[in-house]
Amino acid sequence: MLSLKEMKAQMEQKRVVGTNTPRKDGIAKVTGAQQFSSDISVPNMLYAVLVRSPHAHAEILNIDTTEAEKMGAVFLTKDDINPYLYNERSVSVPNATYRDRRLLPTDKVRHYGEPILAVGHETEMLAYKAAQLVKIEYKVLDAVMDPVEAMKDGAPQLYDKIYLGEEEVIVKNNVGVVRNIDEGNVDEGFAQAMKIYEGTYTLNRIYHNQLETKSAVSIPEADGGITVWCTTQSIHGTRSLIAKLLNLPFSKVNIKKIAIGGGFGSSIQMNTVIPISAALAQKCRRPVKLLSTREEDFYSHHKYPTTFDVKLGVSEDGILTAAHVKALVDFGAHQIQPLAYMGCTAGWFASLYKYANNIRFDGTAVYTNKTPCCAMQGYGNPQINFAIETMIDDMCEEQGWDPIEFRLKNYRGVGSEFWGQGPTIRSIIKTCGVEESLVEGRKIFEWDKRIPPTEKTGRKRKGIGVARGFHTSGTGGPKEGEVIDYSSAYIKINEDGSCDVISPVMDHGGGTWDALAKIAADVLQIPLDKVELSPTDSRNTAFDIATHATRGVYCGGAAVEHVAEKVREKLLEVAGRIMDEHPKHLELVRDDELGQGVIYAKGYPEKRMTIGEVAFHAKNYSWGTIAYADSYRQKNCPPCFVTHFVEVEVDTYTGEVELTKVLMYGDCGTAINPKLLEGQLVGSFNRGFGYALY
Repeated sequence: MLSLKEMKAQMEQKRVVGTNTPRKDGIAKVTGAQQFSSDISVPNMLYAVLVRSPHAHAEILNIDTTEAEKMGAVFLTKDDINPYLYNERSVSVPNATYRDRRLLPTDKVRHYGEPILAVGHETEMLAYKAAQLVKIEYKVLDAVMDPVEAMKDGAPQLYDKIYLGEEEVIVKNNVGVVRNIDEGNVDEGFAQAMKIYEGTYTLNRIYHNQLETKSAVSIPEADGGITVWCTTQSIHGTRSLIAKLLNLPFSKVNIKKIAIGGGFGSSIQMNTVIPISAALAQKCRRPVKLLSTREEDFYSHHKYPTTFDVKLGVSEDGILTAAHVKALVDFGAHQIQPLAYMGCTAGWFASLYKYANNIRFDGTAVYTNKTPCCAMQGYGNPQINFAIETMIDDMCEEQGWDPIEFRLKNYRGVGSEFWGQGPTIRSIIKTCGVEESLVEGRKIFEWDKRIPPTEKTGRKRKGIGVARGFHTSGTGGPKEGEVIDYSSAYIKINEDGSCDVISPVMDHGGGTWDALAKIAADVLQIPLDKVELSPTDSRNTAFDIATHATRGVYCGGAAVEHVAEKVREKLLEVAGRIMDEHPKHLELVRDDELGQGVIYAKGYPEKRMTIGEVAFHAKNYSWGTIAYADSYRQKNCPPCFVTHFVEVEVDTYTGEVELTKVLMYGDCGTAINPKLLEGQLVGSFNRGFGYALY
């Protein structure tokens, strides 16, 4: 057994947080044993397919399933559904959530590929054949594809009215949301400027292209409830919407926590196939599997396309004096929270630089007959960041200012206010790596040796650039805002010294679940291989809002840490009863030779017990299980600052761009698993590089 000195040294030197460890799900994933919702099969299961609209805008006059019924097919149509209007995304509080869609359209379709009905049969092939026999009569309507055209008088209207919370809202000229924010004295700030720069920047819609397409398997239970395996970033958000749409109490709806093959934000909302699968299963009283093809997934979600009109004022000494951004958002045929999107976009804009605290944001989000848009890797951050950083580069080039020095003069850092998820969620920046990343990056990348464009010759020419930005680490703040943010956890100690962590937090594939296990392992000083995340579901966990906004580790992990600290207190309390010591006189360390956490009396290391022995005695003495469950909300979700230095080589004849060198800084705080962090940085850079070029 280790000495006291050795045990303390081991505790200091062998924390698992911050070290590279094999992923707990690694073997299952590389061998194909990991189950996703599309892998779930149960006896007596029907396979469902969707009949989708071939028109972007059309009234549904008649649905004839007669021929398909002869094949023995079953159906879910508009006549079978609860007409409740809902929003697929349930992250915001109700009075900040617009509602405009039904489980299936009851009057008309509003975008190409919108589901009209579901067809179920014994095999997927039979379901497809039956679907081809369904006859739908349409009255094709004029469609509107451009947000500017959509706002003109006389343009085709997608909606007459929608709801904001429980309040009816009349839709005029297809304008779905308006969000305006004005702080400081913007007009005065522009009046003080040496020069005002203006520009327009358009960021197009793109598809998430996550590995896993959306899927759901729904099982009707004998008690009238329903169990669902599905592609989701929020088991509790999905549960609440399924309950409403199926007219069930929450206690009758169970959403299973299962691996998902990437999301990039596309499963924060309850995906369209999920309630359709559940409703068909409820109607037929048989399990139903509904999978999206890749083409069908394209009809479900895209990144928000936005056009920005940017206006920045700057003084003679290179200080931004005011900023005004107008945003025009084309969010498609249904709202998946463009209100929150514009709030976040305003927040990213307002928090990037100081602008002498003179900030104006005018946002308009418009309905068009296109695929609905949702969050994707930043929720407006890449879009507005591109616009602001591009204008700053243009400004610096014209004025002869160094782009790095300009950013160092104007960035928001320690002590500045940060809008974590829009204007209602604000906190103070307490740590900041912006200066370090710019100053050190300048040296490493040899920024001062760059060659002016006028001195470059030849067909292929190299150039270097710098840009910076940030993202949040959750949606919490000192005061509650319009975005819900808290998580929960339950941890129990087993009699062999291992522990079970029960968490509702979802993992997109980036290692969030491993991070939760590592946090619990360090607090409880239990070897990582004896800390397991239990398979669970929405019935057996308390609430978690969603794995989004980079909050999975920081917020979900904080709930695990909070609960683990409480379990540690109970563990020492029980150990004190057994050892006749006050808990504050006991120490807990990990002994890797024993493969156990060990509790010993301070100053008397020979007096010790393993965690397993403590839990075993507690059971035999009928003192109960050493366990704790609670919810936890972060009060400050700091920004993760990033800076990229990039060198490219451009073929001036063909326009071909080759990436020759990149330096990336990620000011993320503690890296739970450094190798996974590197993967996140490289992967996200590649996605952003493609977004910027193509």
